[in-house]
Amino acid sequence: MGLLTRLVLAVLPSVPKPILRRVAARYIAGETLEEALARCAELGRRGHASVLDVLGEAIADEGAARAVAQAYCDAATQLAARKLDAYVSVKPTHVGLSIREELAFELYARIAAHCAPLGVFLRVEMEDHPTKDATLRVFERLRRAHANVGVVLQSRLFCTKDDIARLAPGPLDVRLVKGIYLEPASIAHVEAEPIRVAYLECLELLCARGATLSLASHDDGLVERCLPILRRHGYGSERYELQTLLGVREEWWMRWKEAGHRVRVYVPYGPEWRPYSLRRMRKNPQIVGHVMRQMLRLS
Repeated sequence: MGLLTRLVLAVLPSVPKPILRRVAARYIAGETLEEALARCAELGRRGHASVLDVLGEAIADEGAARAVAQAYCDAATQLAARKLDAYVSVKPTHVGLSIREELAFELYARIAAHCAPLGVFLRVEMEDHPTKDATLRVFERLRRAHANVGVVLQSRLFCTKDDIARLAPGPLDVRLVKGIYLEPASIAHVEAEPIRVAYLECLELLCARGATLSLASHDDGLVERCLPILRRHGYGSERYELQTLLGVREEWWMRWKEAGHRVRVYVPYGPEWRPYSLRRMRKNPQIVGHVMRQMLRLS
């Protein structure tokens, strides 16, 4: 990473909001549900399914958590009404896990019950390691009562293989990710190749359990290493999909689709777009060029 890139990344939080918003449009669908639905519809016309995510986390007010749950119910209603191939994905601390575990379970259950008759799936997100055990407890309770729920697991964490073994028998739907949270080296892999190897090991375990799989990665080399594992376990294209983030590695979406893989795009939206966008930009130093061009245009 060059000096100029490091300098621009360091000052990103101070970039004027209008410039940051223009650049962030690559990564977020907008601030409103209507904008997000329009982006899902556009992706559908290109042959890609969607995951709808209301941006935000670490809510400390119960009323705000309940409002988030209602926002997800409203989103699911609109997805079904417009017949969009999309589902909703919810962070546990966005629906009150930081307040109390029982509140998070209550609100997840409310969303799942609302989604079920609409034919909309609900994904329980995974955040950083202090919330992991509570998130899995909530998920296990949910899946006992609701068939339309899945979870996210992170290969970065040392404990994930044990977590897979401890999940109760029965139908299981997992989005497998490397993990965006930078965890301590005492509990997680911190180098790229060990994270990839752990990803493949987790995939083996999930395939052995017969889980329905969403492989979320922009590492095309890792995806190529996953495909033989899927084939060896007899997975056809109906039992897995490749997932990607809005605005990232779009050239691969069509390649994967043309190769016969189902591709689903993660579509985040909402007024809390700034923290998410800053994280994505720091993960993608190429964004420096976009920031500089927007600053020149404004001047």
